[in-house]
Amino acid sequence: MEYKNLGGSGLRVSVVGLGCNNFGRRCDQAATSAVVEKALDLGVTLFDTADIYGPRGMSEEYLGVALKGKRRDAVIATKFMGPMGDGSLWGGASRRYIFDAVDASLGRLQSDYIDLYQVHFPDVNTPIEETMRALDDVVRAGKVRYIGCSNFAAWQVVEAQWVARSKNLTEFITAQNQYNLLDRRIERELVPAVKQYNLGILPYFPLASGFLTGKYKRGEEPPEGTRLAGGGRADQILNEGNFETLQKLEAFASDAGHSMVDLAIGWLASQAHVSSVISGATKPEQVEQNVAAGDWRLSTEELTRVDEITRRG
Repeated sequence: MEYKNLGGSGLRVSVVGLGCNNFGRRCDQAATSAVVEKALDLGVTLFDTADIYGPRGMSEEYLGVALKGKRRDAVIATKFMGPMGDGSLWGGASRRYIFDAVDASLGRLQSDYIDLYQVHFPDVNTPIEETMRALDDVVRAGKVRYIGCSNFAAWQVVEAQWVARSKNLTEFITAQNQYNLLDRRIERELVPAVKQYNLGILPYFPLASGFLTGKYKRGEEPPEGTRLAGGGRADQILNEGNFETLQKLEAFASDAGHSMVDLAIGWLASQAHVSSVISGATKPEQVEQNVAAGDWRLSTEELTRVDEITRRG
């Protein structure tokens, strides 16, 4: 397993992380513990969850149980902002809510601290200075060690970092956004911004909701139980253009002696601005597959060929 620094910080994490959004939803406690144990055995250190996963807190609860006695071997990244109840006081990025949310997450995780605390979505109703000051306070209180953002646009990252630097507050070290071989939009503005401000990218949906595994077929309904079965994302992903791109990528991967999972995760791991690839799993064998895929480092020529296949405008 390779380890990288999270942005400009000294915190090093496994280049393949474990996404925990299935815990409490598709995985019960026993399945969660089996997946976490396999991940730790294979050298995975980054476990990414959120208070709204599960539903509402269950992912954090299951992860806390699975890591009991192994907390020092894990970097826990969780998120806040999404609704955890009814009404305006049960979500957001205000000072009041952050102070409540961090304590609730610590309780569910059975931990004294959170390694990486991330704003899950921008809060347009709260001034960014209020959010950054509150996050600085929970860091100084020892409840949180590093902070990051998720689903922020480039200008929002720049604004947050400017506020932090100008007011001597704790800065973000990571930006977590959707990023994969089919969706490279963040390369236009976000990637240049995080390079300038020394953040690391944590890509989610590296397999494009499973599309890049080849499990979905032209002209066929998504298999029952898959991410795209009966969901609105199916119309966005299962289109002719993406199937044509996938066919070319499959041929490229095969010629190189690799699978599509190898290519999807290995390509992300080969990007200098990516700190860790957040890959979900519901079974230990999926963790093994994801970790093995993270070993492929594409050459300059291979990266150029992938660019030719996937770049769109």
